Amino acid sequence: MKVAYITDDIYLTHDTGTGHPESVQRLLSINKAVTPLLSKLIRVEPIFVSTEMLRLVHAPAHIALVQEASDRASAIDSDTVCSADSYQAACKAAGAGIVALDGIKSGSFRRAFCAVRPPGHHATPERAMGFCLFNNIAIAARYAQKIGYKKVMIIDFDVHHGNGTQDTFYADDTVYYFSSHQAFTYPGTGAEAERGVEKGIDYTENHPIMPDSGDRELLEIYQNDLPRAVAVFSPDIILVSAGYDLHESDPLAQLNVTTEGIRKIVCMILDSKKVPFVFFLEGGYDVEALGKNVKVTLEEMQF
Repeated sequence: MKVAYITDDIYLTHDTGTGHPESVQRLLSINKAVTPLLSKLIRVEPIFVSTEMLRLVHAPAHIALVQEASDRASAIDSDTVCSADSYQAACKAAGAGIVALDGIKSGSFRRAFCAVRPPGHHATPERAMGFCLFNNIAIAARYAQKIGYKKVMIIDFDVHHGNGTQDTFYADDTVYYFSSHQAFTYPGTGAEAERGVEKGIDYTENHPIMPDSGDRELLEIYQNDLPRAVAVFSPDIILVSAGYDLHESDPLAQLNVTTEGIRKIVCMILDSKKVPFVFFLEGGYDVEALGKNVKVTLEEMQF
């Protein structure tokens, strides 16, 4: 299976400051861990997306605020910090999904992993939050539809609910959002009752799980619930918010999922339908475990 690995050193210039969990060390750890696999992967350089591309999801005022915060090297909120290069890094983080989709469309590869910073799934159409400036996977979903993938499924296994992604597609019946996440934690959204509105009813599916849950609880979701959702929706392409903070070592969450559990979740996602896949890095804040977990993801993606 041809798999692209998409990353760029510009992501290291997004400086969140001393002690911030979403640090440069995350990407350095990933790049070190995946080095043994690089000879088997297709390396692709991301592009800077245009303002027009950002507007597929985000309001002009949102884009302007991120650019201004980057120009001032200031914080948007207590969690979401910009340095001088953050706007450019964020534009190229969104650009990773674009080149992934173009490569898949051209037949250069079938699957891609976007190792990007800053992450994206908390960014709403109107607001940057939760370490996220622009919603990388939501922008990719809209671009995928522009180039012919009409029905897009987004699977999100980050320990925190992807409120921004859900908000973007909550009234949309062409994008199916499927999320597993820890209950009663940031950002406080993602209840089972949140199923969409208007045309989007039943195109949002949330699986909150209790703190201290582990492999068994997560694997039940991906073994039983995900295949049903995929069968009913029948997507043309699947995008994955790959957040590794569900791991047992993570300092920002209280789940007990092992690295082998993550491997099995990824395997079940990939087995769910024979369509192209693009994975986007989201959370994961134990840097050593993060590298290992991305490595096992890429190993499964190559099968």
